[in-house]
Amino acid sequence: MGSNAKKKTTFAKLNREAKLRDKRAAKAARKADRKLEASTPPPEPLSDTPPPVEDEQPEDVAPEVTPAR
Repeated sequence: MGSNAKKKTTFAKLNREAKLRDKRAAKAARKADRKLEASTPPPEPLSDTPPPVEDEQPEDVAPEVTPAR
C-alpha cells in the first residue's frame, strides 16, 4: 500500500490552526505575566502625609508645665 502524496489540508485550515497557536501562545504569555506580577510584592503606597515626628526635646530638659487654674 502506498501513501497518497496529495496534500489534503487546505490553506484555510492551516491558517486557522496557525491563528489558534498564536492565540494560545499569547494567552500563555499573559498568564505568565500575571503569575510573575503576583509573585512580586507590591510597592509601598506613597502617602501625602509625612511620617510621624517624635518629640524633639533633649532628655535633660524638663518639659514646660503650665499651672492649672
